[in-house]
Parts: sequence; structure tokens; C-alpha cells
Amino acid sequence: MTGDPGLQPERTRLAWRRTLLAFTAVAVLLVRLALTGDLAGALLAGVAVVGWLGTLALTWRRATGAGPRRAQRWSFPLTALAAAGFAVLGVLLVVRGLR
Repeated sequence: MTGDPGLQPERTRLAWRRTLLAFTAVAVLLVRLALTGDLAGALLAGVAVVGWLGTLALTWRRATGAGPRRAQRWSFPLTALAAAGFAVLGVLLVVRGLR
């Protein structure tokens, strides 16, 4: 017997939820910035919301096993790309907040 079939899926679901929670926090902060800021803030918030929605869809697919197997193969690279994008958005949020 290999692995931990009982707990591994639960740990994976929790990891996806933590990722989505972090993306949600950044998206909410950027939407707040857009409501009080200018057009650039609104564009950043729009990008964050689109990234958040994509991550929400991937998290749902990974948690439920829904969707075609081919689509699940792309979930990791797309999530890594979204994480990098959210890191850049987080840095922009900090830089704009310090002015």
C-alpha cells in the first residue's frame, strides 16, 4: 500500500481552499482600491476578479473531480500563473498604498 488515501484528498482540498482564500483577500483589497481610486485601480481590480473567478472554477473542479481530465492537467500551470499574477497585484497594491 502506498500513500495516504484517506487524508491526502482532504489535504489537497484544504490547500485549494487556502489558495482561494488568499486570492479572495487580494481581490477584495483591489476592488476596495478601485472604488476609492482611479481607472488604473479599476483595471487592476478587474484583472483580480477575473483571476479570482478562474481560480474559483479550478478549485471547484479539483474539489469535486468534475470536468474533463484534459482540463485538470492544465489546472496546476494556470494556478501557478494566477499566483504569480496575484503576487504582482499584491506588490502593486502595496506600492499604491504607500503613496
